Amino acid sequence: MAMGAVGAVTAERYDAIIVGTGFASSFFLHRLLRDLRPNARVLVLEAGGRHEHAWQLANPRALEKIAARSFINRTPEKPWIVQRAFGGGSNCWWACTPRMLPNDFALRSTYGVATDWPVAYDELEAFYGEAEWLMDVAGPSDDSPFPRSRPYPQPAHRFNEPDALLKRAYPDGFFAQPCARPSRAVPGKRAACCNNGVCDLCPIDSKFTVQNSMAALYRDPRVQLELDARVDRVDLAAGRAEGVVFTRAGREERASGDLVVLGANALSNPHILLRSGDEHSELGRRLHEQVSLKANVLLDGVDNFQGGTSITGHGYMLYDGPHRRRRPAILIETWNVPRLRNERGKWRQLMKLQCIIEQYPNRDSRVEIASEDETRPAVHHAGRGAEVDFAVAALRHELPRLMSKLPVEDVRIADEFKETEAHALGTVVMGRDPATSVVDPHLVHHRIRNLLVLGGSAFPTTPPANPTLTIAALSLFAAEHLLA
Repeated sequence: MAMGAVGAVTAERYDAIIVGTGFASSFFLHRLLRDLRPNARVLVLEAGGRHEHAWQLANPRALEKIAARSFINRTPEKPWIVQRAFGGGSNCWWACTPRMLPNDFALRSTYGVATDWPVAYDELEAFYGEAEWLMDVAGPSDDSPFPRSRPYPQPAHRFNEPDALLKRAYPDGFFAQPCARPSRAVPGKRAACCNNGVCDLCPIDSKFTVQNSMAALYRDPRVQLELDARVDRVDLAAGRAEGVVFTRAGREERASGDLVVLGANALSNPHILLRSGDEHSELGRRLHEQVSLKANVLLDGVDNFQGGTSITGHGYMLYDGPHRRRRPAILIETWNVPRLRNERGKWRQLMKLQCIIEQYPNRDSRVEIASEDETRPAVHHAGRGAEVDFAVAALRHELPRLMSKLPVEDVRIADEFKETEAHALGTVVMGRDPATSVVDPHLVHHRIRNLLVLGGSAFPTTPPANPTLTIAALSLFAAEHLLA
């Protein structure tokens, strides 16, 4: 069947039914197809439609508005950004691909805060590397803050001049940002990054997306893709997932399968399980993401904006260490998006920073079935935790000191938070204890053993590193375990 064609979902059983086409589902499908027999049948159900890159350019923010109608936000002062379209979040992400640090997986045992993950960095390291090569990530192979067993497929982007000064001042704390915005053209797929700073919707389709780099998965003859097919619930019987119930063109349909894989976002995954009758006490709980503060560094005689892409540097000076016993980690991004300084002769003497702050999950931030419309999740946010205040206080004290290594006139930290990083996480968390987690370390449902739940919904905590690469690595890890 051609990708996106509307075809009959038959009564015959599928070997696997996969929900969603974003990072989680696509990387899982990539690994699954490598070992599936030639006559296997995989059904993929995507709630949204397929919107080509040209359409997205002509209709900016349209996908975000479409997705916003798919849930009800009970606390609108806290926005949540998700995507409902073929390719999921890859349509709008900024293509930032740092790994998590080893200690991010062990916050409780190392620092006595939050909780530990049921997997360690070493277990995911090879899958991180595979995901980086699938995305053609540009990064600093010989100068990385995390242990690596293989190089990046592309060299890191060029630093700005202030980045180079920060690297000289903090050789073990400042690094080129890894990203899936290629520093060199990817033959047959994508051009090199054009460095225009509009990366949520790349004008030349350079950054990695599912559409421009993994669409062939959905043309595989073993795969049947159905668009505009909203999965409502999993058919559960005698402790097994028998298939799914979905709605297409206003009509309810059913599909049967030996394996069911939920790879939607952290709002939709728990909503589907709640509508399926899953009554786990932690289901839908611990919805969270990072928060961030912007800062402007007024430089003294040093010009900026010579870098090779929109975000050039990552500062780990306030990230990991014993201070995490007292306050969360902070990751400092240096931006190359040109916002000039409004002073004659000093137009480029400005460095823009985004300081991303870890936030601990709160059980009261949750996803439920909306009472007024059961087809949509209702989202509640319990507010920022007190730990964020400690991080902000540290940032206001430490950032001017860190920047004093540069020729600087002033450091101005914003008063208002950037309320969303577009990283909805938690709600179907992973763990070893079935009483306190919904899925096990390999993302298999503790009780329903032929049901997997992928993606950011499995995250027990959220370090300041962007989560997308970890989502992809976890999907490869889960598929590898399943096939083994």
